[in-house]
Amino acid sequence: MDQADWTPQRIMQTSGAYWATCALHAAVELDLFSLIGERCLDAATVARQMKAPLDAATRLLDAVTAMGLLGKSEHGYTNTEASRTYLSTDSDRYLGYIIRHHHYLVGSWAQLPEAVRSGKPIRLPVREKGAREREAFLMGMFNLAMQLAPRLAPIVDLSACRRLLDLGGGPGTYAIHFCRQYPQLTATVMDLPTTRPFAEQTIRGMGMDGRIDFMAGDYLLGDLPGAFDAVWMSHILHGESESACRGIIAKAFGCLDPGGVAVIHEFILNDGMDGPLFPALFSLNMLLGTDQGRAYSERQLAAMLTGAGFVDVGRLDFTGTNDSGLIRGRKPD
Repeated sequence: MDQADWTPQRIMQTSGAYWATCALHAAVELDLFSLIGERCLDAATVARQMKAPLDAATRLLDAVTAMGLLGKSEHGYTNTEASRTYLSTDSDRYLGYIIRHHHYLVGSWAQLPEAVRSGKPIRLPVREKGAREREAFLMGMFNLAMQLAPRLAPIVDLSACRRLLDLGGGPGTYAIHFCRQYPQLTATVMDLPTTRPFAEQTIRGMGMDGRIDFMAGDYLLGDLPGAFDAVWMSHILHGESESACRGIIAKAFGCLDPGGVAVIHEFILNDGMDGPLFPALFSLNMLLGTDQGRAYSERQLAAMLTGAGFVDVGRLDFTGTNDSGLIRGRKPD
C-alpha cells in the first residue's frame, strides 16, 4: 500500500479499531446473536435474557447495529443475514469459537511492547490453558477449516493416496474433508491426548469414524509411527523454531512410503518477510505466544522440504483466508 494513504484519519481509525473488535467479542461472548435468532426483540427483553442492566445492553445493541451486524426498528432488533449465518450457534457456518479464541488473545496483544523489548512470549501455550480456552481454540480451528476445507481438498489432489496422516490435526476437519473428496482414502489424526474428545466427537458427528482414527502423541517427541502415503501439516509449523520445523518435516519424510507426498498449509510470508499483512501480523502473534514460533516465507518452507529429501517441491495455486497457502513435496520413489 502507498505510504501516502496513511492520513491522520486512517491512523486514528487504525488506532481505535479494537473498539469495534471488542464490541463484536462481547456480543459473541454474551451469545447476543443466538439469543435474538429469527426474532425481533426489544432492548428490555434482550437485557433480561442476558441478565444485564437495560442501559448497558442497549449500548451494546446500538453499537453492534452501527457496525451493521443488527437491524433496528421501532419494534426492536433483528439479526442481519451475516449475523444469522456466521454468529448464531444455530448455523452450521458459526464462527463464534474462533472469535472467542481471538478474545482470549487480546490481553497479550496489549502487552506487545513488553514482548518486543524482551523477545519473550507473554501468554501460556494453548496446551497449558484451561478447558474453555482450549475448546475455543480447537473448535475455532474447526470453524475456519469447515469454511476452507471444501475449497482446498480438490487442489491438494490425494487421488493417488490411500493412507493420510493429519499431523497436529486438532478436531480432524481437514481429514474429514479429504476423505469426503477421495473415497479410497483413510486417515489418522495425530494430536495431543487432550484433543481426543474434540476430535472423536467431530469425526463421529460427521459420520467418518469408520475411515478416520485418532492417535494420541506429540510430533515433537520421537518418530512418527506408521506408514502413510500422504502427510498433511496445517498450521503447525508456525508454532516452532526453524530447527524444530526441519525436525518435524524430517519425521514426516520418514513415515512416508516412497512416492508419498507432504503438504504444508500455513500463513505464508513473501520472501522479503514484509507482507502480506496478515502473515506479518501473525508472526507478531507467535512472538506473544511461543518461544520461537513465527510465520515463514515460501522460500523458507520450500527449503525445509528440500532439506528433508523431498523433490518436486512447489507452491500450489491456492490462496486461502488471511493469505494461507499450500506447499507440496514428494518423497522420491
